[in-house]
Amino acid sequence: MSGGLASGLPLITIAGNPNTGKTSIFNRLTGENLKIGNYPGVTVERYESLVALTPGRRVSICDVPGTYSLSARSAEEQIAILAVAGIPPLNPPDLTVIVVDATQLSRNLYLVLQVIEAGGPAIVALNMVDMLQSRGLTIDHAALEKLLGIPVVTVSGLTGKGVPELRKRMAEVLDDPSLATAVWQWAPTEPNLAADVETVANQLPTEWLRHSPIRRRALAMWSLLSIDEHDELHYISDELRKIVIDRRAHAEAAGRELEREIIESRFHWIDGHLHEIVREIPVAGPSRTERLDALLLHPIIGFALFLTVMGVVFQSLFSWSDPAIGVVERTIGLLAAGVEVLLPASIVRDFLVDGVIAGVGSVITFLPQILMLFLFIGLMEDTGYMARVAFLMDRIMRHLGLHGRAFVPMLSGFACAVPAILATRTMERQRDRFLTMMVIPLMTCSARLPVYTLIIGALFPPRKLFSVAPVQGLLMMSMYLFSTVIALIAAAVLSRTVFRGPNIPLILEMPPYRRPHLRSVIRMMWMRSSLFLREAGGVILICTIVLWLLLSFPRHPTLDTDYGALRQTAQATLSGDALDGRLLELANSEHGDVFRQSYGGRLGQLIEPVIRPLGFDWKIGVGIIGAFAAREVFISTLGVVYGVGGDADEETTTMREKIRSETHANGTPVYTPLVGLSLMIFFALACQCMSTLAAVYRETRGWVWPSFLFGYMTVLAWIFSFAVYQGGKLIGFS
Repeated sequence: MSGGLASGLPLITIAGNPNTGKTSIFNRLTGENLKIGNYPGVTVERYESLVALTPGRRVSICDVPGTYSLSARSAEEQIAILAVAGIPPLNPPDLTVIVVDATQLSRNLYLVLQVIEAGGPAIVALNMVDMLQSRGLTIDHAALEKLLGIPVVTVSGLTGKGVPELRKRMAEVLDDPSLATAVWQWAPTEPNLAADVETVANQLPTEWLRHSPIRRRALAMWSLLSIDEHDELHYISDELRKIVIDRRAHAEAAGRELEREIIESRFHWIDGHLHEIVREIPVAGPSRTERLDALLLHPIIGFALFLTVMGVVFQSLFSWSDPAIGVVERTIGLLAAGVEVLLPASIVRDFLVDGVIAGVGSVITFLPQILMLFLFIGLMEDTGYMARVAFLMDRIMRHLGLHGRAFVPMLSGFACAVPAILATRTMERQRDRFLTMMVIPLMTCSARLPVYTLIIGALFPPRKLFSVAPVQGLLMMSMYLFSTVIALIAAAVLSRTVFRGPNIPLILEMPPYRRPHLRSVIRMMWMRSSLFLREAGGVILICTIVLWLLLSFPRHPTLDTDYGALRQTAQATLSGDALDGRLLELANSEHGDVFRQSYGGRLGQLIEPVIRPLGFDWKIGVGIIGAFAAREVFISTLGVVYGVGGDADEETTTMREKIRSETHANGTPVYTPLVGLSLMIFFALACQCMSTLAAVYRETRGWVWPSFLFGYMTVLAWIFSFAVYQGGKLIGFS
C-alpha cells in the first residue's frame, strides 16, 4: 500500500484538467472530513481526506492539482506527475480517478492516456454529461470503457448523480487492481521517436521504477516533454538532464520537433477513435457558449464588460467588506478594552494589548477582504469566466512578460496586497506567480489612503487648477496612476532580468459556461483563508510583537523635562476644563518624549542621515518604522511622537495643524508641499507592510523573495523620493 494520511490505508488520487468539476467530485467523495497542507517542497495546497469508501473500508483520498497534461512546467503540473506516477518524494497511488469533462472529451483524453501509460490502476469519472445535449453531442461511455480498458463511470459533480456507483467501482478496483490496469499501446508516428524514448528510459533513476518498471516509457516521454534549460525541476539528476538536453538538441538539429511528435502520437490515436465514442445530434443555431463568447471575448465589448466586473470586485474589496472589517476592529477594540479593565497598568497589560491583541487584530482584519476576493475568484473560475479574462488580458500582459492571469491579482492589489498575493495561485507557472507577487505591492492599496489624505489635507490647500479641477483630487488620482505605471514598468524590467525566461504562450481551451457550485466555492474560500491565518498570521504576530518591543523599551527613560513638576504647577494654578486640557497636553508631551527615547525612536534618529536627502527628519523616520505594522499606523505613530496622542488620524485637525507648524531647530518648516510629495512617493513605492512580506513568505516558502521585495522596493522608493525632493529644490520649490 502507498499510504496517505494514515499509514496502511490505500491512497486514491483525484486527477483531471482544470475546470472539469474535479474538486466537486472530490468534495462529493470526502464530505467535510478534510485536511489541508502542502505537498513536499512546494507551495501547492494538498487537500486530503480519510473517508469510508464503503462500509468497513477506509481510504485516503488526495486531490491532485488540475493539469492539462503530465508535462511538468508549473508547480501544479510537477505535483500531478509526482503524485500520479509516484516519483519520489511521493508514493504512487493505489488508484487514480481521472475526472473528465464530457464536453471537452478530446482534450481530456490526452491526460487519460498519460495516466494509463503510468501503469497504475485508473478509473474515468465522466462528468458534465448532462451538458452534452445543448452542444449537440452524446457519448457512448460503454464504448469508451471498452476502448480504454479501464472502468468509466458517468457522474455529476453538481447533483451527485453517479457518485455511489463511482464509490462501488473504486472499491472493486482496490480489491482487484487488474480490473483497471490497462497498458495503452503507444505507437510513435515518427520513426526516430522510439529511439529517443528508449535512450532516455535507460537513464531513469532506479527509484522512479521501484514500484512499476512498466512506467519506463511513460516517464521517458514525460522527461522529453518537461526537461530543458529553463525548467523548474529540482529533483532531476545531472545525468538525466544531460541526456534529455542532448536528445532534444539532436532532434532540433535534424529539423524534428520532439514535443510535436510525442503530442501528435497521442492525439493521432484519440482522433482515430473519437468517432467510435462521440456522436453528434443536430442542433439549430450557435450554442449558448458561442453566443456568450462572441460578447465576452470581443476586443472592445469584452474588455468593457471585464472592467465592469472588476469594478464590482474592487468595490467589494474596497468598501463592501468595510462593515465586516469594522466589526472585526470593534471586536478587537472591545477585547483590548476588556483586558485594560481586568489588568492593572503594567508591562504585562501593555504587552497583551499593544503586542498580542494588536498583532492578532492586524491578521484577522484582512479576513473579510480575503474571503470576498476568493468568493469572486471562485465564482469566476466555476462559471468558466476566468479563462476568458486570462485570454482577454493576455494581449496586453504578454508584452510585460506576464500572462493575462496576472491582471486580476494586480488589480486586486488596489484594495489590499495580502489577498492579491494569495490570488496569484490561479497562475500556472512559478516564474509568473513570483513575478506578479513582486509587483503587486506597488499598487496603491487602501492602507496608503490615510497617509495620502493626511498629507494632501495638511499641505495642499483646497484650490482648483485653472479654476476647474480640484488640486487635492488630482493629487489623489495621480498617486493611483503613478503606482500603476511603476508596477507595469517594474514587471517589464523584472521579467527581462531577475525572472528572465521563455515567455511561454498562454494556451487555453475555453471551458463551457456553467452554474457555479456554491458549496465548493465557499469551502475553497474558507480553506484558503484559514491556511493564511495559520501560516502567514504567525509571522505577522511575531513581527508585531518585535515592533512593540522596539517602540516600548526602555520603559522609564530619563527625560529632560520634569513633567511631575509641571503637573503640580497646573493643579495649583488651574481648574475645571483648563486643568483637564493642560493635563492632557502634558500627558501627550510626556508620552512623546518617552517615545523618542525608545529603541524605535533611537533607530529613527540612527537612520536620519539616510532619509534626510529625501526631506525627512528622524521623527518621520520613527513614523516610517512604525508603519511596518500597517501603513496607516504611520499617522498614529506621528501623533505619539508629536505629542498629539496615539489616537490621531488623517482627519484630526490638531494633527494637520501640528504638521503645518512643525519646524526645524533653525525655524524652517519640516513639512512643505515638496516634502509632502516626496513622502507620498516614498509610501507609494516602499514595502512598508509586514503583512505583505509575511504573505510572500508563506507563498514562496522562504525569506529570499520577501527580502528581495523589501530591498528593491526600498531602493526604488529612496531613488524616486530623492529625485522628487532634490529635483524640486533645484528648480526652486520649497
